[in-house]
Amino acid sequence: MTNFSSQRRALVVQSNFSPFGNKLIQAGYADRDQIQRAQIESRKSGRPLTEVLESITGKQLPPELLRQYKKQQLFELKILYGVEAVDPEINEISNEQLAELMENVIALDVCRRHRVIPLSRNDTQPPSLSVAMVDPDKLDALDEINQILRRQGLALRKQVIAPEDYEQLLKQYSDEQAQKGAAAAAQANKLDLSLNADAFETVDEELDEADDDGDEMNLDAALRGAQEAPIVNTVNKILAKALSDGVSDIHVEPQEEFLRIRMRKDGVLQEFARLPKKIVPAITSRFKIISDLDIAERRNAQDGRIRRIFQGRTVDFRVNCLPSRYGEKLCLRILDNSSTQLGLDKLISEPEALAKMREFASRPFGLILVTGPTGSGKSTSLYSVLAERNSPEVNISTAEDPIEYALPGITQCQVIRAKGLDFEALLRAFMRQDPDIILVGETRDRETAKAAIEAALTGHLVLTTLHTNDAAGAIARLDEMGVEPFMVAGALIGVSAQRLMRRVCSECREPYHPDKEELARYGLSAAQETNIDFYKARVVSAGERKAAASSGNLCPKCGGSGYKGRVGVYEILKNTEAVAELITQGAPTERIKEKAVEEGMVSLLPYSINLVRQGMTTFEEVDRVTYTDTGLEAELRAKRKSALTCKNCGAGLQQEWLDCPYCLTPRFQD
Repeated sequence: MTNFSSQRRALVVQSNFSPFGNKLIQAGYADRDQIQRAQIESRKSGRPLTEVLESITGKQLPPELLRQYKKQQLFELKILYGVEAVDPEINEISNEQLAELMENVIALDVCRRHRVIPLSRNDTQPPSLSVAMVDPDKLDALDEINQILRRQGLALRKQVIAPEDYEQLLKQYSDEQAQKGAAAAAQANKLDLSLNADAFETVDEELDEADDDGDEMNLDAALRGAQEAPIVNTVNKILAKALSDGVSDIHVEPQEEFLRIRMRKDGVLQEFARLPKKIVPAITSRFKIISDLDIAERRNAQDGRIRRIFQGRTVDFRVNCLPSRYGEKLCLRILDNSSTQLGLDKLISEPEALAKMREFASRPFGLILVTGPTGSGKSTSLYSVLAERNSPEVNISTAEDPIEYALPGITQCQVIRAKGLDFEALLRAFMRQDPDIILVGETRDRETAKAAIEAALTGHLVLTTLHTNDAAGAIARLDEMGVEPFMVAGALIGVSAQRLMRRVCSECREPYHPDKEELARYGLSAAQETNIDFYKARVVSAGERKAAASSGNLCPKCGGSGYKGRVGVYEILKNTEAVAELITQGAPTERIKEKAVEEGMVSLLPYSINLVRQGMTTFEEVDRVTYTDTGLEAELRAKRKSALTCKNCGAGLQQEWLDCPYCLTPRFQD
């Protein structure tokens, strides 16, 4: 019995030897025991049989035996899966073709996750894509690849590939892309990505102590330690350059022939660098990785966040990724709490406008609206109001998307729409939290607007923002949302519309006297402006700045841009009895604006012209930010009406009236 069992085991072992195993024995490369051990070890570890054999025998396999093993392996895979097998040694696969397919059809991370690799497009009906798969029966891989190909009108043609060949192809592709990326990044590093050495503090932490993808990586340390990682170093330089120059936004924009980096400084976009097109995928992927975005998702917009430490301060970047024609465009909004000075007196230069805003903020209840386009400083104004009212006796809650500034002593809540926690939901939750002041980051829909007004009518001070062109337009915007006019009239305290204009550089500005035609264009009289100095910005073009710097003619404060910093322009509408009556009657926006001007409101255009007269900015900035023909006409019309007074009682009159309706005087004076 024992002899029979031993013979059967020997037959089983012998039968387990493939033709390749028999070839090894015949060639004297290995004996049966070594082959058996190699088979067991290969199954356990997942390492290739040839590699295990070489480690056991201590000898390198001859090329003819390796080829024999490859042929047997591909034949077995073909029989096992019932699809064609791919042999890279016979079927030539170009790296250029692989790169094109992996950049535009199946992304590299998908290939790695499912151990697949796209090979070629086929002119079949319908068009198909040949994809080599280590496991062609893997269901989740088939589902994802079919979904990707369907979006591009392609059918899947499966092929099987040996694991060793797959790894070799992927390594070959990755090495070539890395070489191209390193060369392109080295070229990018030669561009004007340099930083002032004094901009960085010396830090004691080594780079490996800083978490490269963590919440608060030290950017200073990363810049010192990333010389061997060109893409990482380039991205860090872009972030650091933006922070050292005080820009508000970074735009990473793939173009047809290059990657353009632009930055918004003092409200104006400026081109920072052009990088080689070859590194677009690498730069984009790096930004997405540190923003905690899905690098496999390239067809939908995504939102993320980066937090970095720079010069000892923590800075947040709000990141949005958007698919575009030539790749994914990224926009990074910089939220630097340390560079923002909160306080109404630091924002509003005109004493009357400052007094009005402080009066609004001191009210115990009601609604304060702040309007203006994106990037006009609305959030900073609201936070300044909160900073002035923040005290232990006041309960303040905010609903924000995202939370831009951290204010101690205030309950700040982040909107999470995926969980159903939107502005309206947070606002209704606040009402059960005994609040005194509520800030709603943005009012875009009827539900949020009605909830905010109801809160204002029930004893709470509510601050929120709207997107309108001027203060009076906020009334029409609420009406468009479906809020009843009588509720707006009862809840509203006032509306502030605002813009940001560049402040002319005080070091290099050039005084001049505009002619009467230029003054008349802005509603000014040459006779009244004879004793006032107006200024122009001394702007040095980008192409001339290097020459100007070398000759010492470049302004050290503004660097040749002609402007340094920004100044706010405010239009503050107070909800007086007369304005509230017009709101209740559903009066048009122009009528409400005219009444507000009659009662002392300074609109955006004259406010900005006053800043020009004070030497803070220029007429060019007025043209860029606040000037419109209709705005000037409305302002002049409102001024004419407010200038009409009765000879007898001094009442303000309308131009079309012939008799004073108050004392019945037949005529009135202008």
